[in-house]
Amino acid sequence: MSGRSVSAGMTVRPIQGAVSAPKGFRAAGVACGIKKNGNRDVALIVSDRPASSAAVFTLNKAQAAPVLVAKARLAASAGRARVVVINSGCANACTGPVGIETAELMADAAAGAAFVDPAEALVASTGVIGVALDRERVIGGIVSAAASLSEDGGLDAALAIMTTDPFPKAAAVEVTTAGGTFRVGGIAKGSGMIEPMMATMLGVVTTDAAIEPALLQRALTAVVDVTFNAISVDGECSTNDCVFALANGASGVTIGANELDQFVEALRHVCEPLAMGIVRGGEGATKLVTIDVTGAQSNAEAKKAARAIANSPLVKTAVHGADPNWGRLVAVAGRAGVGFDLARARVQIGDIELFADGRPFDERAPAASEHLKEHEVALRVDLGTGGSGRARMWTCDLSADYVKINAEYRT
Repeated sequence: MSGRSVSAGMTVRPIQGAVSAPKGFRAAGVACGIKKNGNRDVALIVSDRPASSAAVFTLNKAQAAPVLVAKARLAASAGRARVVVINSGCANACTGPVGIETAELMADAAAGAAFVDPAEALVASTGVIGVALDRERVIGGIVSAAASLSEDGGLDAALAIMTTDPFPKAAAVEVTTAGGTFRVGGIAKGSGMIEPMMATMLGVVTTDAAIEPALLQRALTAVVDVTFNAISVDGECSTNDCVFALANGASGVTIGANELDQFVEALRHVCEPLAMGIVRGGEGATKLVTIDVTGAQSNAEAKKAARAIANSPLVKTAVHGADPNWGRLVAVAGRAGVGFDLARARVQIGDIELFADGRPFDERAPAASEHLKEHEVALRVDLGTGGSGRARMWTCDLSADYVKINAEYRT
């Protein structure tokens, strides 16, 4: 859980089960032939009782058919959903009216297989853009997934939404508060085309706490901002990004406005490791990089600077080569479009200060290089404005393998 502290009167315990760990949820992941390699490619997640729902979607204006369909259904149901269906291997993006029809058919098939109202079914897709999704195969996969639904199926669902991901991303916790005990589970996928600008490539979070849709939306948006929206692999925002949250109340615990802060913390305990897992599994990545920016005039300016550092090819390649080139960090901070004072700025790689108050400390470079050889790297930049603004982002290094993977993605 990244060493995060827990609020007084609240305990958080990691558990197994992913999205099917909370009571009243079942999940499945099956293969239907969309992926050429025969791996699982259809995931189904079902709440056995009515549930509140919320979502955060991509800001990309080239939005895929499933994004448009999911948005419409969530609005039509006033924030109620019981089913999420996801296929991998084909994004169903930029496919015109036929793509919309296919996404509608997917959602309807999932609702029918789970015996719920079609308005309560959400849909997502991931994979290659501009390719028609094989309807017969995906519908067959949905029927097969429905027959395989299980309280132990969370990891199978995580496997089924992968594309170039080197490993599945899944997490779950059991949370005990003064109001009772509830669970939160989640899965996510993503490895390339990752700078969500809202959420992540694809993610689903479930909980057996009861919470009204409006409060669930507030909680999800807040958590996404500091987890999925604080990562970048390559600075690319996808056409299909979305995160769904479902809350069915099966635990008997109710979350109101007074409990919202604790609920947000519980969600973060699931979403943060999922987000970090996406970066760890970035295409061609060998290192997880944590970027902390302080001394900004506001948190927003700190995040803008941190995002610029996370997306800098020069910074990412220097990290990959274990080159303690602090000058690249200074240069990015100075051109990030935020308040910056070179005379008071500071740069650290790990715990080693390489630049402070206008003076370099290059004699410390060998120690910084040793830190950069590790699998987890820390970069810290103080913008020198004297402000209290701060932000954290995660990224990865940029390797030759990233170029190879993306040069051959469609071929």
